[in-house]
Amino acid sequence: MAVVTARAAATFEPVGRSAAAARGFVREALLGWGLPEIVDDAVVLVSELVTNAVVHAGTSAEVCCLREEDTLRIEVTDRHPERGLPAFANVPVSAAVPASDHYADPDGEGGRGLLMCSALSETWGVEYAAGRKTVWFRLALPEHFRGTRYALPSIPGTELPDSDGPVRVAVVRIDDDAVVRAWNADAEALFLHTADQVIGRPWSDYACWPPSGGTGLRLADTLRMARWEGGFDIRRPDGTLLDVYALQVRLRDSHGTPSALCLLVREEDRAVLRSPGGAADTPPAVEPLDLLVGAVAPDDLGGLLQRIVDRARDLLDADAAYLLLTTEDETEFEVRAATGLAAAARRFVRMPIESGATRFDSDRLPAVHEDLSVRPGAAPLLTGTGMRSLITVPLKVEGRLTGSLGVAATTPGRYDNEDALRLQFAADRIALALESARLGELERRRRGSLSFLVEASELLAGTLEHEQTLALMAQMAVPTLATWCAVYTAGEQNGAADLAYVLHENEDRIDPLRALLDKTPAPAAESSPGSTRYWTAPTETARTLGVTADPELHGMIGETVVLPLAARNRVIGLLVLGVPAGTRFRQEILELGEDLSRRAALAMDNARLYSERTATSQAFQRALLPPELPKIPGVEVEVFYQAAGEGNEVGGDFYDIFPIREGTYGFAIGDVCGTGPEAASVTGLARNSLRLLAREGLSAPQVLDRLNAAILDEGPRSRFLTLLYGELTPRPDGSTLLSLVCAGHPLPLRLRTDGQVDAAATPQPLLGVMDELDLTAEELILEPGEVLLCVTDGVTERREGSRMLGDDGLAEVLTGCTGLTAGAVAARVQRAVERFAPEPPSDDMAILTLRVPLPAQRQA
Repeated sequence: MAVVTARAAATFEPVGRSAAAARGFVREALLGWGLPEIVDDAVVLVSELVTNAVVHAGTSAEVCCLREEDTLRIEVTDRHPERGLPAFANVPVSAAVPASDHYADPDGEGGRGLLMCSALSETWGVEYAAGRKTVWFRLALPEHFRGTRYALPSIPGTELPDSDGPVRVAVVRIDDDAVVRAWNADAEALFLHTADQVIGRPWSDYACWPPSGGTGLRLADTLRMARWEGGFDIRRPDGTLLDVYALQVRLRDSHGTPSALCLLVREEDRAVLRSPGGAADTPPAVEPLDLLVGAVAPDDLGGLLQRIVDRARDLLDADAAYLLLTTEDETEFEVRAATGLAAAARRFVRMPIESGATRFDSDRLPAVHEDLSVRPGAAPLLTGTGMRSLITVPLKVEGRLTGSLGVAATTPGRYDNEDALRLQFAADRIALALESARLGELERRRRGSLSFLVEASELLAGTLEHEQTLALMAQMAVPTLATWCAVYTAGEQNGAADLAYVLHENEDRIDPLRALLDKTPAPAAESSPGSTRYWTAPTETARTLGVTADPELHGMIGETVVLPLAARNRVIGLLVLGVPAGTRFRQEILELGEDLSRRAALAMDNARLYSERTATSQAFQRALLPPELPKIPGVEVEVFYQAAGEGNEVGGDFYDIFPIREGTYGFAIGDVCGTGPEAASVTGLARNSLRLLAREGLSAPQVLDRLNAAILDEGPRSRFLTLLYGELTPRPDGSTLLSLVCAGHPLPLRLRTDGQVDAAATPQPLLGVMDELDLTAEELILEPGEVLLCVTDGVTERREGSRMLGDDGLAEVLTGCTGLTAGAVAARVQRAVERFAPEPPSDDMAILTLRVPLPAQRQA
């Protein structure tokens, strides 16, 4: 006959709620015996059997749980013996039925409880006695893993402790000044003080504090706690001490006044007040952790976590402690604080949350590991630390796992179930406050990340220089994301990456770091964008070269990650982030790095495209300018040119001076409608056509007539053009003969030696508008000392508000240039244009100055 080691029994009346009550009874009993693995099967079977008894049979049901050596036997007895078994083949009364033998009609309305017994239990049977019927079943106890067990609350026995009299519960209310404000009759009977003697006096006159063993708290601190439970002594009038057990809660009355309500019983009656799983010595492990939550600044989560593990280690006299918090997706734990485990428990190390598929490996239940050497893999965080005993308890908020608190010792068998329950009680008290602090930290990090990315986007968008973009990227990554970083750009050959920029938060380490990376094979630039990957090559290179002993490099290279710089569906570079040895990247830092890499890659690609476009544009524009001005005997020539628009070297304004034939030179200054590359394309057509046509021996009017036809041939791309074209021939007497055609262009101005300024030509039709033009050449002789000034409308139409420089303003400036060289005249006109308005010029501007020097100046 099996030996019964534990027994629990209860009777349930024939009412609808009895099935639920029976389920709760069985669940409590089995959890109290430390058998959570078979709770579900037992509850299902009992629920069905009790339902059959109280609903279908209409009788009360007795449930008896018997824990045997290797099995659990549960009996359900009802008072309806005439309700027999379903049709079984050869099943005698009071027979045990193996689980594999099913009864005849599994689809029938009755007998489903027995079908379930057959399916779920090891053996089952039915026993009849006078006036009753008992259905029983046995469940095999699961194999016990040596050295580890769940820490679950133990339920009280079926009877309260024996008492030599009535159990009295004293009710005492104490205000925030630790003064007694209420004292009931049971308090008078227990403590022998009347209410008149006590009310209005300090509670410390009666409560002996601190209690034996000491909680480390003042009495006033305890009274302000939301909940407290424990034992101490009460001083009676005759000087004797009564050992009591107290349950204290803090509340507010209808007026909002806070106070502590304390329920007290004799120590031997403690089961009346004791919380499930509570212990008399719970307070020393609870209150100090609870008070820490309010003693640390709300934005100092790291400091709070560290102080909690320090206190948990001290209170349980442990050698080490650690605290884990769940990640945002609740799939992993992250080490957030540890003490006594400096070499093993690095902050932010991650590990998966155990689902509980394997017994005693669930992180959702408190557990006591008596000896980790028996199961070395039970606590990977403690591998190699020498820790043998371990308690782990979950942190839960509203049933959701938010973390885990562990306390460990180097000696085996150090902790028992009561220690685990004390730690679990403490964890329950602080879990909500820790989760609130964690969410606050998460929100602050999110706001900080958003601000960081906004600032990064603004800085990167503010430049189109490739080198500056690389520098900005590195400066934003260090030290916000990493201790050091390196930027690689995609190479032109074999897809190899080239080291382009290196930055370390300590400037003295930049050169040693670059030297190390130069000796390390560059990470592969993937052909398509990918996720972050870890890179061990720098560590291996440092180890191979033996540079880890170098004081400048010691500890510098630790975990290193590579983030692709991908833009427009291709990888254009790599961002490498590194931290010192012993440090790991947090997941949110890697995610922030990925966001930065995407923005930086786009900025890099924009800078590349801008550089390529600018180089192409500048090469094209430089081809439109004359390579150099020819030396014309007897004539000084000076040109000033400025194109409007950023990055433009040539716009719609242009000039040219070139030899036509021996002793004769052509010169031109023109303005194509508009600015920028479109205008520059017509500029190229005009300048090249002028040279070709003039050298064909055509006259000035004929040259412009042919150019007009060429412009009109451009069709929709054509633009009208104002042009001053002339031919100059120096004469033996020192003067210069000019032949001019001014086609819609600002008239050239002639500065005589006496300071008089007049127009040197008359206006004629501009080019690119009409098919037929009636152009004539105008001749004039430029005497020694005289100046011919030719400008585009960017000079005469220079504005400041409604005021414009105009022809008269230009003539006034030229009047003051008497006696100056051609270069000095051009410079003075250019300065006058710039000073006319504070804003930079918005139109292209060209100034061409011709001057016939005086005989004395020619000889010089």
